[in-house]
Amino acid sequence: QVHLVQSGGGLVQPGGSLRLSCAASGSIFRINAMGWYRQAPGKQRELVAAIPSGGTTKYGDSVKGRFTISRDNAKNTVYLQMNSLKPEDTAVYYCTTTIVVTATLQTREYWGQGTQVTVSS
Repeated sequence: QVHLVQSGGGLVQPGGSLRLSCAASGSIFRINAMGWYRQAPGKQRELVAAIPSGGTTKYGDSVKGRFTISRDNAKNTVYLQMNSLKPEDTAVYYCTTTIVVTATLQTREYWGQGTQVTVSS
């Protein structure tokens, strides 16, 4: 069993910053890719940022230069630092990871519970 627990988020004024965290725990043999998606009301879920176990990070066009994804492999945690926030960044943010499960050595994708980010004055 694997669990993802998200923290961070909330209400912030335009131009402000927030940091999201997502910690994975449980029967983890190895974590491959980690990432963040978001979904605004009436819109499809979109990629915000992704970070592989090795290699280049990837960002959605709308957040490039403002958001930074990072990971702490020792803590099985992925972070999303969000700066210069805009009202259009308002959405529910979900973390996702691809994990090799210890018991079966199968690769599965897991999602966090989601956290609301609201950018408003």
